[in-house]
Amino acid sequence: MSHSSVFATLTTASVIFSTLGINSKAAAQSLTVNNTEVTNYAQSVLAMEPDRQQAFEEIKKMIGEKEIPKIVCNDVNSMSSLPRKAMDIAVNYCNRSQKIVENHGLTIERFNKITVEIQNSSDLKRQVYNTLLRLQNTSDKSK
Repeated sequence: MSHSSVFATLTTASVIFSTLGINSKAAAQSLTVNNTEVTNYAQSVLAMEPDRQQAFEEIKKMIGEKEIPKIVCNDVNSMSSLPRKAMDIAVNYCNRSQKIVENHGLTIERFNKITVEIQNSSDLKRQVYNTLLRLQNTSDKSK
């Protein structure tokens, strides 16, 4: 994966929950995130991204030219304007994403807090970015 692709993935992680996401409300105080959590977060984001893209494209095809509304996984009302099949796609994505996050050793609450902190901390954003690069490089070499 090129540096621009990793940057795009990180950018997506920072806003991954603006469309097809999990509510990322968190307190404004600074959050301490250890190296294991950074790695788990990055692995989760990389694992979720293909599903997110696929779900987004499928929903986009279903609703046509209309703009996809902001979908928040733990806010059923955010999906209420979607056609039934599109809502099912969003719900399935949300369920898979939660499992991915949990399989990588984080709770949804912790994942959301880290997402918010990335938006507020250039140091954490850089750390996650570098971890994404490292993970992607490792993945590319193992292929």
